[in-house]
Amino acid sequence: MEGGGGVDHLADERQKARFDVDEMKIVWAGSRHAFEVSDRVARLVASDPAFRKDNRTMLSRKELFKSTLKKTAYAWKRIMELRLTEEEASRLRFFIDEPAYTDLHWGMFVPAIKGQGTEEQQQKWLPLAYKMQIIGCYAQTELGHGSNVQGLETTATFDPQTDEFIIDSPTLTSSKWWPGGLGKVSTHAVAYARLIVNGQDHGVHGFIVQLRSLEDHMPLPGITVGDIGMKFGSGAYNSMDNGVLRFDHVRIPRNQMLMRVLQVTREGKVMQSDVPRQLIYGTMVFVRQTIVSDASCALSRAVCIATRYSAVRRQFGSQNGGPETQVIDYKTQQSRLFPLLASAYAFRFVGEWLKWLYTDVTQRLQANDFSTLPEAHACTAGLKSLTTSATADAIEECRKLCGGHGYLSSSGLPELFAVYIPACTYEGDNTVMLLQVARFLMKTVSQLGSGKQPVGSTAYMSRAEHLMQCCCSAQRVEDWLKPNVVLEAFEARALRMSVACAQNLSKFSNPEEGFAELSADLVEAATAHCQLIVVSKFIEKLQQDIPGKGVKEQLQTLCSVYSLYVLHKHLGDFLSGGCITPKQASLANEQLRSLYSQVRPNAIALVDAFNYTDHYLGSVLGRYDGNVYPKLYEEAWKDPLNDSVVPDGYHEYIRPVLKQQLRNARL
Repeated sequence: MEGGGGVDHLADERQKARFDVDEMKIVWAGSRHAFEVSDRVARLVASDPAFRKDNRTMLSRKELFKSTLKKTAYAWKRIMELRLTEEEASRLRFFIDEPAYTDLHWGMFVPAIKGQGTEEQQQKWLPLAYKMQIIGCYAQTELGHGSNVQGLETTATFDPQTDEFIIDSPTLTSSKWWPGGLGKVSTHAVAYARLIVNGQDHGVHGFIVQLRSLEDHMPLPGITVGDIGMKFGSGAYNSMDNGVLRFDHVRIPRNQMLMRVLQVTREGKVMQSDVPRQLIYGTMVFVRQTIVSDASCALSRAVCIATRYSAVRRQFGSQNGGPETQVIDYKTQQSRLFPLLASAYAFRFVGEWLKWLYTDVTQRLQANDFSTLPEAHACTAGLKSLTTSATADAIEECRKLCGGHGYLSSSGLPELFAVYIPACTYEGDNTVMLLQVARFLMKTVSQLGSGKQPVGSTAYMSRAEHLMQCCCSAQRVEDWLKPNVVLEAFEARALRMSVACAQNLSKFSNPEEGFAELSADLVEAATAHCQLIVVSKFIEKLQQDIPGKGVKEQLQTLCSVYSLYVLHKHLGDFLSGGCITPKQASLANEQLRSLYSQVRPNAIALVDAFNYTDHYLGSVLGRYDGNVYPKLYEEAWKDPLNDSVVPDGYHEYIRPVLKQQLRNARL
């Protein structure tokens, strides 16, 4: 997306493209409608000075937080003035590109009430939340427990005398710690606590608790609440008020326990409702699917910056005083950059498939069909882990691909890295997620002989006999472009790793002891399964009707780059499992090298297809027009340190050093 007038320094690169960029933009967006909405909203944000963000990393924490509050209020005003749809409002928040309490209000608080509240509770609380007459957060994580939700210590004890729950933080480690929006803004929380009725612990459940007065915003009696302090990086996630919260015997009405699944009656009876408990997992699948989509956005953004700058930057290789070589033409740069470009597209398409999976699971749950739920849960947990870890590593790799200038705040990459990396931890620590996938895989392998057919993403395991013995059929370099050859190699690798783990587990008399001992191997088996899903969904995407000159061919190239890059990176798995031979590995590598040459002329157009405004990219290096050096120079002079020529502190601290007068200096 154009960043304004002036000379386009990347025009020659754009003319090299061998495909219809406008059609690729629609493929990336998911549909023509989604493209038009995104394009319109992105331009709206970019053209409004109220959403300026180029000075964010220079603000103090207090200034940054107040500036975020102002933007968030202004955004809500614009949403109402323009009567934006829910989809448009969501895109507006996305392009404003600043973590704020609204992320948790709309992304966690509202879905929790929708997913876990009764009809009556939804009718009471959702209208208030939709109008933002209350602002909510999701208070689950504690100082002492994050991943182990069942270990949470906050208690909610039923008092039959008053028909209330008493919410309490009995220990320091039971303090709620990390919820976004909690520190300074939220008026309400869905707080998770151990339900205690008649002295019996019924596990962890959600409760709607008011935290602050709706008149003067002061914490209510028994509530201690504040911000947990500065986080990694400048700007970045410091615009969010991640909070600490302690309850001192706070009383709430009984009907503020979210009771869609479990109910406590006036008499203190604990009853399961007609609604199956599994429905709650629907929300989890939704949230994790969103995180996978976000991964492709963050990764594509970093790749866009690194690709454009690699085409602008020239270094070495000048012949007879001619121009130096573009950095993007070096094979070392291509072998690091192009797999990340391919990964961005791969994650985009697996994210699209997860959206479909969420819809499918939701419809099945409503019809009381829970058959696909364990598989959907494993898929979303595994892909959340795989895509966020890969994206975090890739953003840092893109920074290195930009050389020294990538380390400048104005490159946009340090802040993007700092704001993105918490995704590896929130909504499920990535290693814990993979271990959950591994448990599911071990169960699936154990049932292979029982006649129970594996479903969905594990369907390949029904061909276990063939996959345990098959040999890869690749005999020439170009054989590695055949989807069936690639897919079978990935299936054989995933199955053999899972089976090997299952065989090793069977040697332990205590399965849990075995699981703990073999956990590193199990994580690798889960990773192999998740990479197979990404590869298979990319291949499935290519079987669809994709319009536009050369678009499908480009996607086929990127699919091959992604697959062969993963194969190259995890070569040990493929070789040690006997899935491919060393000769076939060398053919795959040769094919990968030649694919980089095919990506090269299309690289700039492939990142243009993301359709990001210069405002959203927030990078001098990634500018659409490639006019990097004058803008870098201009940006340097904006730093507050350059407000004065002679720095503050010269007379007190520099002059005494230069004049040998330190003895008399006031230090």
